[in-house]
Amino acid sequence: MVRETTLAADDFIYPLFVTHGQHVRNEISSMPGNYQLSLDELRPELEELVELGIPGVLLFGLPASKDPLGLEAYATDGIVQEAVRAVKRVAPQLMVVTDVCLCEYTSHGHCGVVVDGYVDNDQTLDLLARTACSHAEAGADVIAPSDMMDGRVGAIRSALDDNGFKTTPIMAYAAKYASAFYGPFREAAESAPQFGDRTTYQMDPSNVREALREIELDIQEGADIVMVKPALAYLDVIARARERFDLPIAAYNVSGEFSMVKAAARNGWIDERRVTLEILTGIKRAGADIIITYHAKEVAKWLK
Repeated sequence: MVRETTLAADDFIYPLFVTHGQHVRNEISSMPGNYQLSLDELRPELEELVELGIPGVLLFGLPASKDPLGLEAYATDGIVQEAVRAVKRVAPQLMVVTDVCLCEYTSHGHCGVVVDGYVDNDQTLDLLARTACSHAEAGADVIAPSDMMDGRVGAIRSALDDNGFKTTPIMAYAAKYASAFYGPFREAAESAPQFGDRTTYQMDPSNVREALREIELDIQEGADIVMVKPALAYLDVIARARERFDLPIAAYNVSGEFSMVKAAARNGWIDERRVTLEILTGIKRAGADIIITYHAKEVAKWLK
């Protein structure tokens, strides 16, 4: 009766990694229970999510080929665009959120256009806007830019509005840190940078005031939901954002956080169920309205 924070299945968004081909169901070695899936393998996943009461998915795509400009990211028949259509056919009640970034599609693995060895912020904006519009045209419910280019929320908002998608909301990765917790994801999405790192456009883990400025800028540019990523090591950032801003706040319980729990549990060092629930409760207690997590399905089963 006096519990202040409760978890429910409808707090969660479940990430999915989609790829080309037929009958592809490749388990991600560093993320037990998560898979790279071809479109024909999506149905059982989607039906399970609906049965468990999880309201949405976040789609990441593995392209057929990569190039310096990430052409498949904004192709009409790109893997994410086709996955959006597939989800809408199989489970139209699910909210479809699409990750907008170029890192999975570029041959160099960076999140934008590379010129003379550096990511060119301004040249990247048009490609991100084109990607967002192609996702919305395919039927995406929410656009989620994760690239951390300056001005990309404004560019995407303008492009969506100009192309007839004025009601399509944006969930901005507003405070995305240059974190070591992304390691397993880079295996899952095959998106590791081929040179350097992403510290020139992702945030310094030491900074919180900067995070609040980044969030405020994204809100001014038209973000409808703002995200803090990662979640577990940045609970203070979530809490500060909750105190300052009225918009819905999402938190991404990222791959490294997930994999640490799984590895410790497999070694018998922790009680997996209790630790997982404690982590997710902590994220929600800090102020997150939405939690993107690879634990979503198992936790939804426990909560039932």
